[in-house]
Amino acid sequence: MEPARLTPETYERLQAELEDLTTRGRVEIAQAIEAARALGDLSENGDYHAAKDTQGKMESRIRQLQAMLKTAVVVGPSGDDGCVGHGVVVTLRYEGDDPQEFFVGSIEERRGGMPVVSPEAPLGRALMGRSAGDTVEYEAPGGVLRVEIVKVGQ
Repeated sequence: MEPARLTPETYERLQAELEDLTTRGRVEIAQAIEAARALGDLSENGDYHAAKDTQGKMESRIRQLQAMLKTAVVVGPSGDDGCVGHGVVVTLRYEGDDPQEFFVGSIEERRGGMPVVSPEAPLGRALMGRSAGDTVEYEAPGGVLRVEIVKVGQ
C-alpha cells in the first residue's frame, strides 16, 4: 500500500480523531454495551447488537487511521507556482460542460462536498504539474476524455 500524502492540517485532524476514538470513543461504547447488557437477554436485545455494531465500525476506523498515519507522508499544499499539485483546488471544464471545482489529494482531505481527485488516479496523473489553460487527456473506463484546466488555486 502506497503511503498517504496528507497536508499538515489533515494529518493533525486525523491524529486528533484517532486520539478521540481510542479514548473517549472506546469508553462511551463500552458504557453503551454495558448498559444494554444490563437489560437482559442478549439474543433479542437490539440495543446490545447496535452497540456492538457501532463498536466494530469504530475499531475498523481506528485500524484504518493507525495504518494510514503510520506511513503517511506530510506534504505542504502546492499550487503556489500555478501548477496542479497535491492539496490544490482546480477548476476543470469537460468538453460541452460547465466548469467544476475539484480538490486534488486524499479523500481524507475532502473539503465540504467538493469532489476529490486522487493524484494517483488517471485524471490526477494527467493534471499533476499542468497549469491553467492546458488541456489534458486521460484514459477513463468509457474511453479517452479531454478536460481543460480553467483555474488552479488553493
